[in-house]
Amino acid sequence: MDSSAGTTLDRARVDAGLSHSELFLRYFELGGMSSALELEAFCYGAIHPTAHDYDVVAHALNERFSELGRNHPVAYSD
Repeated sequence: MDSSAGTTLDRARVDAGLSHSELFLRYFELGGMSSALELEAFCYGAIHPTAHDYDVVAHALNERFSELGRNHPVAYSD
């Protein structure tokens, strides 16, 4: 993951209207295995998520955007 992963995730989180806790619940429901603290650190760019973790967070965010009737703005890691 590049250094902009945290910025991308946090901007999307704010744009989706999710708190860190709400994003963590969505991430966990999709099988994410990192802790809530690690997820918050991903969002702030303090630590870099693995490609798998990034994709699970991106999927959780994209599901939220879909609920809001919006496109899927968070790209996956491919």
